[in-house]
Amino acid sequence: MTTRRTRPAPRPPEGTPPRTELARQAREVLAADVRVAHWAADGTGPGTASLAAAELDRAAAELGLTPDRVLAGWDRARLAGLVELHGDTVRPGWRLRAWDRDDSAVLRGWVALFDAWSLVHASPEGIEATAVAEAIEAVPQVLSLLQLSAGPVPVPVLLDLLGQRVAELHEERCEVPYAPGAVGGPATPAAPSDELNALLLDWALEGLAAVGALTLEPGHATLTPLGNWAVWVKLEQICVAAQSPAGNIEQPAADMLLGCASLTPGPARAEYRAWVAARTVGSAVAELLGVARGEDALLRGLAFEALRVVGAPAEPEVRAVVAHPSLRPYALLWLAEYEGADPDDAQEVLSREEATWLWVDTAAAVADHGETGLLVRHLDTAVQGTVPALLEEVRAVGHPRTVQVLVALAAAHPDPALAKALRRAAFQVHTGGSRT
Repeated sequence: MTTRRTRPAPRPPEGTPPRTELARQAREVLAADVRVAHWAADGTGPGTASLAAAELDRAAAELGLTPDRVLAGWDRARLAGLVELHGDTVRPGWRLRAWDRDDSAVLRGWVALFDAWSLVHASPEGIEATAVAEAIEAVPQVLSLLQLSAGPVPVPVLLDLLGQRVAELHEERCEVPYAPGAVGGPATPAAPSDELNALLLDWALEGLAAVGALTLEPGHATLTPLGNWAVWVKLEQICVAAQSPAGNIEQPAADMLLGCASLTPGPARAEYRAWVAARTVGSAVAELLGVARGEDALLRGLAFEALRVVGAPAEPEVRAVVAHPSLRPYALLWLAEYEGADPDDAQEVLSREEATWLWVDTAAAVADHGETGLLVRHLDTAVQGTVPALLEEVRAVGHPRTVQVLVALAAAHPDPALAKALRRAAFQVHTGGSRT
């Protein structure tokens, strides 16, 4: 049983500017990126997701920027959600459309860029990906120290903290370093050297400075007001997560989702937010999509419900799974709602075959986890309108759970004639033939 931990939510740092001032600063940080986004999305920019050399030169001339700054602005605009890629088509994101009038859209865009600092600033060459990942995982502790210090912090102090945190990560993973061939165990990777940690810290600080989270002076670093506010927001999310209402914060995604299955939508969303807030966004999205790829249809649907609370940071990963047959209907609905479609109208993005596949998948979830009456009522939600039309299309859709769903419906339905038709359809799918 998970023990719920409680702690008071942190107070905003003393001297934190009002949101209007923070939004003004965020607009300033992203000013050039917004110009590139407008250029890319207003019909004069690229017709594809990539920028050719000629387009870079043209944009540089039109915008008064260097080609390198245009390319950086293009990457930053995508990371901040200012532009969206629909296949090879570039469209303005909702944040770009709301940029001049909605401070919340601006701050969300900046936070998305802040979260992606390690993508904005390329990691040093020749360093193993594992070492880079460990440095990224240690950066929140570095930021927390900067925030608590409320002023300049010497780089050696930050380096010592980074080294300690990386060593802790190795210890948590039971990576006790051995020299090759030493007695006592196999050779395993040792913690990075001080020189490597120093190189990685410089990279991290430069990346955070590039997104406007901190300023660098010789020998020390200082959080900007934006960076100070962002760290406070992250700490607040962690405190909320620690008080997750159903106590699922420490559970893996599958167990968390099952724990939320009986909750009403509001409490379930609160639980999803708490669970996501306790993890890096990337790892939370990857874990949820991993669960969605499994065989449990209930978890598949719940995973996409949880991804709805993640929002924009999940969009690239959700778009990437559209080609996955079992995830495609869920991903298309998620993307339609993300792009502004009313949930009641989102079903229109599905083809008849995709809607039928989703109907079978949902029926499988109900059959495995729901009540008999709910399964019977699920018949009324089919797009076909009549049971014979539904059965004809269900037989053709190729869902791996079709037989089990039809058998369960036949066993649950009170109408003997309809139950007989369901059993006949199940037999036909099972044998791969027809039976009259």
